[in-house]
Amino acid sequence: MTERNHTEAIEFLLLGFIGDPKLEILLFVFFLFIYMVILLGNLGMIMLIRIQSQLHTPMYFFISNLALLDVVLSTIIAPKMLMTLLATSKTISFTGCGVQSFLFCFALTCECCLLAVMAYDRFIAICSPLLYPVIMSKWFCMLLVLTSHLVGYVHAIIQTITIFSLSFCQSSTINHFFCDTPPLLKLSCSNTYIPDTFHFIFCTLLVASTILIILISYIYILVAILRISSAQGRHKAFSTCASHLTAVTIFYGTGSFMYLRPSSKHIMDQDKIISVFYTLAIPMVNPMIYSLRNKEVKEAFKRTLKRKFYSQ
Repeated sequence: MTERNHTEAIEFLLLGFIGDPKLEILLFVFFLFIYMVILLGNLGMIMLIRIQSQLHTPMYFFISNLALLDVVLSTIIAPKMLMTLLATSKTISFTGCGVQSFLFCFALTCECCLLAVMAYDRFIAICSPLLYPVIMSKWFCMLLVLTSHLVGYVHAIIQTITIFSLSFCQSSTINHFFCDTPPLLKLSCSNTYIPDTFHFIFCTLLVASTILIILISYIYILVAILRISSAQGRHKAFSTCASHLTAVTIFYGTGSFMYLRPSSKHIMDQDKIISVFYTLAIPMVNPMIYSLRNKEVKEAFKRTLKRKFYSQ
């Protein structure tokens, strides 16, 4: 074997948001506030669904799982990003980078699958309301969530092994605030054609298949809603889907733009802004979308406050 004339990277430098130290302090306060809102909103949603028996339905079971994924997704990114904004050393170990990349890919893939599952749940609820309790049983709902996790795990483990089997020798500086796939592929001194192609194809298949499920579900839902004779009934049926459609549009709009491009087409400074949006902004607004647009959640929240007030 010929000896390599380079040294493999044992740690990476996260470039993050380069700027004035005063600006980094402002960014730290801003992102810390967003992270606190994410934790409060999503964990609050999970607890509300757990303590209110009226919300023990398949739809809210999936919403609570989505909230948990949002907590996981933001926690994978935010603490390390906040540390790098204040710390003089902005490094992350090779192993730490691999773990962060794996968990991020896992959470993002799970969320894609779960949004498709939620569309299927709405399809059954509106198009087959009499069969809904039979089809969407507790065990079937758990199976759908576990399947989403399995797809996320398989995707994450294959992608992590593929990327971190590359050589990172020319530079150890990642032009990002976390270990995302595009900047890692740009950083490698190996031939990245295979991992880049795999990443692009899998993301395309994942997005295309889940969007297809969502589109087909909502086509049937729209037809069913138009057949409802009363305007009040149509409004009630549509309102149960509006929050999910809003979340899907925001999530897929930013995610597709970010990952359905070859790594050579990525502009890192632009990608950082987009990454902030789907790693922090979306997990922050999801609880608001599912609570402010949902009458049942608002009523459950009022009941919880009344119970808390009268128990004192």
